[in-house]
Amino acid sequence: MRKKTYLKILELQTEQSAKHLDEVRSIHKEMRGYKHDFHHHLQSLKTQIEAGDYDRALAYIDELDRQLTHVDTLLKTGNVALDAILSGKIAKAKEQGITITIKANVADELTISDVSLSIIVGNLLDNAIEACLQSSEKPFINLYIGMKAKMLYFHMMNSASEKKVKQGGLFGSNKNGLHGFGLRRAMSIIEDNGGWCKFNSEDGAFTSEFLVPAIQ
Repeated sequence: MRKKTYLKILELQTEQSAKHLDEVRSIHKEMRGYKHDFHHHLQSLKTQIEAGDYDRALAYIDELDRQLTHVDTLLKTGNVALDAILSGKIAKAKEQGITITIKANVADELTISDVSLSIIVGNLLDNAIEACLQSSEKPFINLYIGMKAKMLYFHMMNSASEKKVKQGGLFGSNKNGLHGFGLRRAMSIIEDNGGWCKFNSEDGAFTSEFLVPAIQ
């Protein structure tokens, strides 16, 4: 049984690493696209300014500003590990047409390991994205991460389908293992670090919340 559990954990970590790599590649591809287009934008602005068409140039700048506001996936929370996992998940959500709003500000040094933090936050966001894709409503994810004294606080609400019933402490899903082995791992890590987590399912929405010690 221990060997089976160990192999399952290795399989999960390999799968998560592959997913994270794909998400980072997606961000890199998007940034390369903007770098490639930057020269063309400068040439267009230069031509408009040289022609004295200042109103058109200003309108062009305003449009670029609006586009950059909507595609900025490089989140800065104050913690490098959290920046990486959130940026990847933001890119993944946007590719699926999900509206995602994040407010995050945490300490740069946390006692919880980077690996543990990535597993917890990554799995919760993966489950949120999965739920959004099953929802008939406009898909959304609203996420807040911050500090409460020496504790790391996480609260997320996402669109979902109908209300789900708890089975064995977790909510059922299309994944095997009641929302997947990964979510069980996330809950286990939170509890092992002296924290608690809570989940709530309603028609059209799902809420995830946890609080865990993170500063000595």
